[in-house]
Amino acid sequence: MRRNLAYLLLVFGLGWLYIGSTLSAVLADSGHVAVINIDGAIERINANYLERAIDKATSEGAELVVIKLDTPGGLLSSTRKMVEAILGSEIPVAVYVSPPGAQAASAGTFITAAANFAVMAPGTNIGAASPVASGGEDLPETLAKKVNEDTLAFIRSIAEQRNRNAEALQETVTLARSYSASEAVERNVVDFIARDLEDMLNLLDGRTTETTAGTAVLQTRGATVTEIGRTLLERFLGVVANPNLAFLLLSIGGLAIMVELWSPGFVGPGVIGVIALALGFLGLGNLPVNWIAVGLIIFAMILFFLEMQEPGLGIFGLGSVVCFVLGAFLLFGNYFSTPEIPGDSMRVSLWIISAFGGALLAFTLFFLYIARSTGSSAGYISASEGALVGKTGIAISDLEPSGRIRLADEERTATTNPGDVIREGEEVIILGVYGNILKVSRVPPGGVMLKRSLLNRLLGKRKHSPSHKDPTAPD
Repeated sequence: MRRNLAYLLLVFGLGWLYIGSTLSAVLADSGHVAVINIDGAIERINANYLERAIDKATSEGAELVVIKLDTPGGLLSSTRKMVEAILGSEIPVAVYVSPPGAQAASAGTFITAAANFAVMAPGTNIGAASPVASGGEDLPETLAKKVNEDTLAFIRSIAEQRNRNAEALQETVTLARSYSASEAVERNVVDFIARDLEDMLNLLDGRTTETTAGTAVLQTRGATVTEIGRTLLERFLGVVANPNLAFLLLSIGGLAIMVELWSPGFVGPGVIGVIALALGFLGLGNLPVNWIAVGLIIFAMILFFLEMQEPGLGIFGLGSVVCFVLGAFLLFGNYFSTPEIPGDSMRVSLWIISAFGGALLAFTLFFLYIARSTGSSAGYISASEGALVGKTGIAISDLEPSGRIRLADEERTATTNPGDVIREGEEVIILGVYGNILKVSRVPPGGVMLKRSLLNRLLGKRKHSPSHKDPTAPD
């Protein structure tokens, strides 16, 4: 049975290879058109996809490459890469702005103008290509002048090579002008309007154009149309390279690793944290990220871990919140990278920033409350804590309410009740333990008997349930 199954799989595989090779040969012999779909922001993943698809269409002998385009804009660096691939193609390239209602805004203007044939569907628009920062804000005056001049030269060179209206295209940069499909045809920004793909191929049939391989005469009427889709890796990268998702993966991964370090042995948080961080950095690597902001977020995680190790001080926790929120705001602010042609603003959602920042602040306040009110996470003294409770030490710094004490030959971090200041050199008694923080109080005048009385009253209060709390017990 196993042998028959193996033979069957072998025959099926050989048959599939034969059909694939035969189909490729047929496509190479008879003219066919390759279609590429680009829908969304112009960024590194789309640029790589376009380059790969044009190379594949060329190797398969396609008559024409059609880029179906619908974009709000994107990165200037990725736009240049896509324009370079179109201008350097050995086979003709047509950009078809479709379906009706689609746009070739900002970066899409450059890509459309660079094609051998620029076509628009009814009800589409093109233009508004003034450079801005990736967060959507205007560039500083000096930088804006420099970038605009460079962008104008870029679009002029495209217009000259494709014999398009340079003045009309420059106005999309200098005046952020946008054109409807009919206006674009009238001003020679695009070639013509087509109802659908079939209509476009019929209108292109018999036209002549120049490519890097020489003159090409199109024979597209009735041509076979094949779509070059994205690979599984390109689809996956398209998902993780989302500003909000990349930020969430980075934040969740960092917090999960902090939990694993705080309570070693769980394993689960550590594994989840490493996977989330890897995916987060993979997404960030395909976005115009500000790596200084990434460093701030990682530093925030380290500060939060220190707050968990030294609860009650508060400085680590509050510093963590400040660094985290600041890093989130600057993550895609483009303050230290190149500007882009406008499109979808690449910023982390304010709701996500508020949720994570609020959670960090809540945990910090919780640690402060527990450490300064009970000295123990559960509100009672465990057996391990009993070894230290009742011992005395000397304050080696002012406790206002936190500071350092000397216990035997060891220096420890300690905290007292809010509003209670213990000066350096005063004797203190240990009331409880919370992690590495000791909850202490000043040893009252009267010595050991009063000290024992204070401790017994404290222990007595913690043994009572909340419903039987002694109202005369001291806080």
